[in-house]
Amino acid sequence: MCSSDLGWGNYPRLLCDRRRVHSTNQAVALVAGSPRVTPRGLGRSYGDPAISAEGIVLDCVGLDRYLSFDEQSGTLTCEAGTSLEAILRDFGPRGFLPMVTPGTKFVTIGGCIANDVHGKAHHVDGCFSECTDSFRILLADGSIRNASRDENPDLFWANFGGMGLLGVILDATIRLRRVETMYFRQSAVSVGNLDEMMDALDANHHLPYSVAWVDSLATGKNLGRGVLTTGEHATRSDLSGARAREPLTISDPSPISLPFEMPSAALNSATIRILNAVLDQVQKRGAAIAHYEKFFYPLDFVGDWNRGYGPKGFTQYQFVVPMEGGRENVRELLELISGSGQSPFLNVLKRFGPERAETSLSFPFTGYTFAIDFPVRSGLTELLTKLDARVVAMGGRVYLGKDAFLTQDAFEKMYPRLDAWRAVKAKYDPERRFHSSLAERIGL
Repeated sequence: MCSSDLGWGNYPRLLCDRRRVHSTNQAVALVAGSPRVTPRGLGRSYGDPAISAEGIVLDCVGLDRYLSFDEQSGTLTCEAGTSLEAILRDFGPRGFLPMVTPGTKFVTIGGCIANDVHGKAHHVDGCFSECTDSFRILLADGSIRNASRDENPDLFWANFGGMGLLGVILDATIRLRRVETMYFRQSAVSVGNLDEMMDALDANHHLPYSVAWVDSLATGKNLGRGVLTTGEHATRSDLSGARAREPLTISDPSPISLPFEMPSAALNSATIRILNAVLDQVQKRGAAIAHYEKFFYPLDFVGDWNRGYGPKGFTQYQFVVPMEGGRENVRELLELISGSGQSPFLNVLKRFGPERAETSLSFPFTGYTFAIDFPVRSGLTELLTKLDARVVAMGGRVYLGKDAFLTQDAFEKMYPRLDAWRAVKAKYDPERRFHSSLAERIGL
């Protein structure tokens, strides 16, 4: 039976036939019986890569078993529906963290591979492809292949950033990071404008973790005002009291959740101004020692926080532009946004390290990346079209895992190795059975 389905941004909404699987045999049977299949994990991609009105949406969160773990190397083999939240809960007390994590723990291993997710430490740790050794994938012809750097390497690399369009990842072998504690040393640098922010980012590039919050309403000489937060893993000697006695403690699930969608009018320039002032104080006054939850996943504290954008939903526009001319280009894009009449919220700025040459559709490359949340409202499509054109001209690209508006023409100009990915798609899925609304929109 079809029902309304969507991504984390609650836009767009489609009628989808979602089927949950709990075993490889179930996945094989459903793929064999459907002309179109859209793999889906926990649905935290913001736009439309995990929804489709055609065929079935294959819900893989039931594939969530651990298959093996090597305590010495930190190597974990698990089914692809396993979430980072489960790994933190089960392996954190044993002294292990995910090697690479995005800003939410409510994502599956399969989703991390499909989006080739990155975090606050891309310049040090790279994307999820860096900590993935191999995976098994169910292909369109019903066969199951192993994929690694040595076995079917074309299939292996094309899946990172491939948005689930090459097959259903069944399980994966990844490497976890051994840690002494679940805490981080952190510091905050308050800056008054974009030049100061870029200076601070560059000066702290040697630290393993860095991310900047930028005041979305600051304009003119204050454009780019915000707070840069940096961090490092805390050792036992950094802790005291109860923390020192239980350095590997895990947080309980948050008791706070938005029970319903807020009215669209609730998020306006006045409320955004208030929320920005609160965020400014929270960022400036962060504790010197922070638990992993507050350090990595501050938004996870409020369950279903996406409902705060109202029934029309929101999109996150995340772009990356090269280092050369980066300051001027980021300034131009921010000025275009500030003069648009839209009401952006939750602006985040980071500096990326180099991209992995073997990947085709992975998003990051050496440069500055900015992520901006926009409520969906009149005039937004026109603004994003203008931004896309400028990002293309700057040699940049947009992150498919957050996108809901990119056109095929702009997409093809942003990803220079697209033809290599399409060759892998033609080889392993010539009838294009693995499909999504995103794939239809941008020509994948």
